[in-house]
Amino acid sequence: MEWYMRHEYKHRINYEDYLVIRSRLRVLAKSDAHAGADGTYLVHSLYFDNLYDKALCEKVNGVENREKFRIRYYNDNTEYIRLEKKSKRHGLCEKQAAPLTKEEVSSICNGEISCLRLKNNRILQELYAKMHYQLLKPKVLVEYRREPYVYAPGNVRITFDSEIRTGLYHNCLFTENYGTAPTECGVIIMEVKYDAFLPEIMEKAVRVPGRSSTAFSKYAACRMYG
Repeated sequence: MEWYMRHEYKHRINYEDYLVIRSRLRVLAKSDAHAGADGTYLVHSLYFDNLYDKALCEKVNGVENREKFRIRYYNDNTEYIRLEKKSKRHGLCEKQAAPLTKEEVSSICNGEISCLRLKNNRILQELYAKMHYQLLKPKVLVEYRREPYVYAPGNVRITFDSEIRTGLYHNCLFTENYGTAPTECGVIIMEVKYDAFLPEIMEKAVRVPGRSSTAFSKYAACRMYG
């Protein structure tokens, strides 16, 4: 099981901001090794929530300590799928992850969750318990294009997320020919993540006058349809 805790800040920027910051990062940082020839990859996520939309309400209301579950894979690579539990604790972001197979994900989407109970993994067993006892279930598909950069000192990761789309009322991964719709045309979300410190050179590289951190949530934006 993977686990780590770090700082994470989001900034809503425009295309001109993006071009300026990207030009700086291309000099200072490296493109993520998993990015394609164009420096990007496609992210597919399936988010979970309970009957009362607890995760959505806590995000919208700015609850300090909260959590959410999602299943995620990249591009068309279904050989690498992870369940992620992302928690916010006193201003820091904690993420725990565990692997899943495509067949297991399909079963979960169909409400067949016994495969989780039999796993020797705490996060998978926690998802099972919350789906069984708290009526947690898949809620919405979220897709977007990510352009990632990494900087070793401070374990800094800067990403630009764009083309954010919602799977409308679809809540099953791998369903053929499901439709998606854009959430906010033209919006670019820059995420700044680091461990104990953000080096000054990187703080200056991502600084844009008039742009402050935002509480933008791709999950919340994609839930606007239902």
